[in-house]
Amino acid sequence: MRTAFVVFDRMTALDFVGIYDPLTRLHSMGFLPDFAWEVCAQTPEVADDRGLRLRATAVGGSLAAYDLLVVPGGVGTRLLLQDAAFLAWLRTAAPVALKVSVCTGALLLGAAGFLQGRRATTHPSAVADLAPFCHTALATRLVDEGAVITAGGSPPLSTSGCSWSTGSRARRPRAVFASKWTTPIHSRPTTAREALRSQAASVSGPSE
Repeated sequence: MRTAFVVFDRMTALDFVGIYDPLTRLHSMGFLPDFAWEVCAQTPEVADDRGLRLRATAVGGSLAAYDLLVVPGGVGTRLLLQDAAFLAWLRTAAPVALKVSVCTGALLLGAAGFLQGRRATTHPSAVADLAPFCHTALATRLVDEGAVITAGGSPPLSTSGCSWSTGSRARRPRAVFASKWTTPIHSRPTTAREALRSQAASVSGPSE
């Protein structure tokens, strides 16, 4: 089970780390021993919006062979909306079974065409910017549309979590994350949507 964590210049580091940490613990804590990942970028090194530098483990190339795609947000997303080369690279992820965005990473999924006909969410300040890319842009914490999951903001590390369920025939991963919205990582992952919605309901109302 292979995950592509997409990184880029001027991203928000918390959007990346907040999901990278709990998802990769599925492997390190023995929940999913075959869970594997790459940190993917178009350049060997990127810097977040405050200068923190990260080295990519996979540079360029197609994203088609992964099972899960994770796209963080940040101020850098606005420039990438006009970057034809980046969007063409992101579109190579079309065959990926599950695509996930954090915060304004949804704008990139939308610009790549992955939100057409779907509901989606993003940072509250960018909901209007997201609207042209999807069927309905919602100001909520998380929207699960099956093959695409969008989260509205950066997940606090202290409460990050991940729920996991496998698909039927192809055993492709069905993963959702959502900081305080899901079960804590020290609990063995269960059915994704049940855990997500039960936790979301306990934290100021339901998710979409």
